[in-house]
Amino acid sequence: MASEGSTAPTDIPAESGTGNARGLQIALVDDDRNILTTVSIALQAEGFATRLYSDGETALKALLDNPPDLAVFDIKMPKMDGMELLRRLRENSALPVIFLTSKDDESDEEAGLELGADDYIAKPFSLRLLIARIRAILRRAEPPGADTAPAASPEPAPATLTRGRLFMDPARHQVTWQGEAVSLTVTEFLILEALAIRPGVIKSRNQLMDAAYPDDVFVDDRTVDSHIKRMRRKFKLVDQGFDAIDTLYGAGYSFTDG
Repeated sequence: MASEGSTAPTDIPAESGTGNARGLQIALVDDDRNILTTVSIALQAEGFATRLYSDGETALKALLDNPPDLAVFDIKMPKMDGMELLRRLRENSALPVIFLTSKDDESDEEAGLELGADDYIAKPFSLRLLIARIRAILRRAEPPGADTAPAASPEPAPATLTRGRLFMDPARHQVTWQGEAVSLTVTEFLILEALAIRPGVIKSRNQLMDAAYPDDVFVDDRTVDSHIKRMRRKFKLVDQGFDAIDTLYGAGYSFTDG
């Protein structure tokens, strides 16, 4: 979304492709030229190719006709906002999407996730956090045997994690409960992983924030609570009796199963 007092850019090309030949393509959709330029430069420096769009209407046709590997949407845009763009995109595409939302606007976060966004990041955001989320979602979306997103240095794939009825595959960001798939955002996955690694151990909100966010990102305590609430709701879709995430008021959360 453009900053207050600014106007939507008129001289941004509908599509701009750049980056190395092997770079995965990231589409950026935002009416703020500064955000498009800054994020695009950062992604190109990491080896990604970028495609830039200044409104949802222009982006929709391009994303359907020539899908990138992942898209990052702002919510409030002219012509077609991010919510409508995602709704119409989901009618024909499972393209991975990250939403950029206003800080602490939980209604935007809820609506975006319900429409099928893979994750969200609140403005103002850390470029390091955005790039980490992009990499994680691309790892989850890629087919077995495919190359991972370009990285500064190769890292061994982490082992899978099984805790009672819970199974987690960090390399693919996949989760099952009682054998049923549970779709979590990257942030939710990292919080759950931090809890499940040491069952029964209380983790404070600060510890969970450290697990899910880079050091240079400030996150309000309520953000962790919101993620926990959404995770519980998702697990209850496959098991109405789900109660493995315990709240210890004033202390934090723990994971216990069995």
